[in-house]
Amino acid sequence: MEPTTNPSQLPGWGIDNDPDNDPTYPMRQRHADDPRGYTWERPTQQVADVEILMSIERPNLPAVFGTSVPPSGLSGMIRRIAFKYGESDYRHWLPLLLADRVNVVEGVLDDLAHGQVPNIFAEKGYKIEWKYDRTGLIIKLATAAALVGGAVVLLSSKSKKKGKIRSAS
Repeated sequence: MEPTTNPSQLPGWGIDNDPDNDPTYPMRQRHADDPRGYTWERPTQQVADVEILMSIERPNLPAVFGTSVPPSGLSGMIRRIAFKYGESDYRHWLPLLLADRVNVVEGVLDDLAHGQVPNIFAEKGYKIEWKYDRTGLIIKLATAAALVGGAVVLLSSKSKKKGKIRSAS
């Protein structure tokens, strides 16, 4: 069989060209009670027994969703703020990135509070990185150490300055 050069002869080509048969078009004009564009039977709705954060651009909850880690703590508060904005807004995505990093710290603190020391070296995959990209790992760890060290020096110098001002009065 010789290769096809005309894309219209490929199986399935142009299947998404019809806006009447595209469930994502026009999503902005769709409401919860407006089934236009849906060409399938909607699965049975999963019961929401935990808080579900949902995009303001979606008219209803998805049929199924994850419930194993509902939003909580500081990262949950940041996520709630993020979901007040649309998915095309950086005020939605940047806080979600921050919330992920805060959640990592919350997880480590939770482990320590329960008497468990996390094995960060193993969890981050540094053993494999040491095996296959030793130089990259050394650079990454040195950069992290320099950033942490710089933050410690900066914070300690600020606290010393505050101490001098307090003792002078």
